[in-house]
Amino acid sequence: MKSIPYSAQEIFVMAEQIERNGARFYRRAAESTEMSGSRQFLLELAEMEDKHEQTFARMKSELGDHAEADLILDPDDQAAAYLQAMADGHVFDVRANPAELLTGSETMEEILKTAIGLEKDSIVFYLGMKQIVPENLGRDKIEWIITEEMRHVTILSKELAKLKDKLI
Repeated sequence: MKSIPYSAQEIFVMAEQIERNGARFYRRAAESTEMSGSRQFLLELAEMEDKHEQTFARMKSELGDHAEADLILDPDDQAAAYLQAMADGHVFDVRANPAELLTGSETMEEILKTAIGLEKDSIVFYLGMKQIVPENLGRDKIEWIITEEMRHVTILSKELAKLKDKLI
């Protein structure tokens, strides 16, 4: 068995960054939206991302005394390959700020479609993360966040459908 080249601490730092990026995206999108209902909707999503970031920060701090947290086992070398691809920016770049994708002239439809893609990217990352975080170090919390992110996709998709219905 191999251990991946990342510690659990580093993985949680990446997860925190993903959530920070999501919150920034939603806040920037809210700033560029003139409709107050849409603005409030986007700000609520930003707050949800803030809460996820806090959850990951708590999980990271709880790792402190767990020596095994620094050596996550990866028997098939799949998690290592995935995390390396992610770290290299081939899957998606956690360091990139998606709020910078926004010019301020996007329609709400464009914002929602971009947000759905970002939420899907985070789900993919967290599914990989879940595979390498041991049960005793918070896998259930990662499952909860995956469920939350899936709920975000549903919320965004419903909002997109409502928007399209209004345009018809």
